[in-house]
Amino acid sequence: MLQRWKYAEPPVRRVASGEPASARFGERLVAVLPRLRRFARGLARSVNEADDLVQAACERALAREHQFQEGTRFDSWMFRIVQTIWIDQLRAREVRKEDGEAADERLGTNEPVRRVEARLALAEVRRAVDRLPPDQRMTLMLVTVEGLSYKEAAEAAGVPVGTIMSRLARARIALQHQLDAAGGSANDADA
Repeated sequence: MLQRWKYAEPPVRRVASGEPASARFGERLVAVLPRLRRFARGLARSVNEADDLVQAACERALAREHQFQEGTRFDSWMFRIVQTIWIDQLRAREVRKEDGEAADERLGTNEPVRRVEARLALAEVRRAVDRLPPDQRMTLMLVTVEGLSYKEAAEAAGVPVGTIMSRLARARIALQHQLDAAGGSANDADA
């Protein structure tokens, strides 16, 4: 006589709408992926490292789905997970004394001139952003790229709103100085 083992299925939580919580959780996760990739790209400075960071964050979120509190901002929770994993990776690199080098993107020669100029300007801005301290870079990404309010960015970063404001102000000033210096040296070379 053959016996079949019936494995217990995990309990399905239901939310007020009657929809299973895990289905809503998955939909939210998929919806926030593009924003997480942008945020991770700004932190990691590399497409491959950013993808790894987002994948690790998704794995962690799925494993800890039960820790998410309904009624709170899902995107802030996910940004916080990405940030935590990134900080853990930075610490691990420091321990191993690794160098987190980003791969340079090369431009094709058949691109129109305006696209080349735009990409060069973007590359200059990226280099300037890369030279910012990590806390300023993270704040700049949350507020200017992701469009979070100061309060939302403070929640995502786990710091007071005033800290977000001061980090953002310092980041903007540092960027302006770096871009002015880069523009000045380019103008000097043309003369």
